[in-house]
Amino acid sequence: MNELPPMNTHLSNHFYLCLSALNDDVTPDDAQALWQSIFVRYGEPQRAYHTLSHIEQLLVQFDSIRHHLTAPYIVALALYYHDVIYNPTRADNEQKSAEYAVDTLSSYLSPEQYEHIYVFIMMTANHQIDESTDSVKYNDAAYLLDMDLSILGAPWPTYRQYAKAIRQEYAHVADDNYRDGRTAVLQGLLAHPKLYLTDHYYNQLETQARDNIKHELTLLAAL
Repeated sequence: MNELPPMNTHLSNHFYLCLSALNDDVTPDDAQALWQSIFVRYGEPQRAYHTLSHIEQLLVQFDSIRHHLTAPYIVALALYYHDVIYNPTRADNEQKSAEYAVDTLSSYLSPEQYEHIYVFIMMTANHQIDESTDSVKYNDAAYLLDMDLSILGAPWPTYRQYAKAIRQEYAHVADDNYRDGRTAVLQGLLAHPKLYLTDHYYNQLETQARDNIKHELTLLAAL
């Protein structure tokens, strides 16, 4: 397999690997053009957490659990595109990201493949899996959603940097409004019987994630 031309980071090469695994007619130049757009979007100034560093962290997770997945390259591409559109002032980022992925990938993937990616990205809006999802896709979706929430179960110093980055992305929101909104989000998470859908992530991260969320709620209440 040829290396990508300039901007040949491990992320861009990994993107090419995933795309070409699904369509061996994809050229390095095709992948480079797609990657350039991803790279630019994740570098937008309104982002503090939803950056390429987030994608890189998710792909580290992906490499450790890919043997559990039925369609690993579909999951990987969903990870690359799930936050490609991100405007903190809007509530339709997942919808826009899913549509962007379909528009971008439809020239290279089959309808079944890009619709699969669309469905996975849409699930990140509420981190719930439709009950009609078949068992194979359910498993892959569960791992994708757990990867996306894995930051919640990070050690407290890492979690606190995440929480600060989220606040930075919502710098346009007044402190009182942010406190109320963020508190509602966190309390909603705690209300779920399980934050993580897979045994792998539940066993490793559930307790730490709940402790982190409770700690952040305490800090928010003190504002």
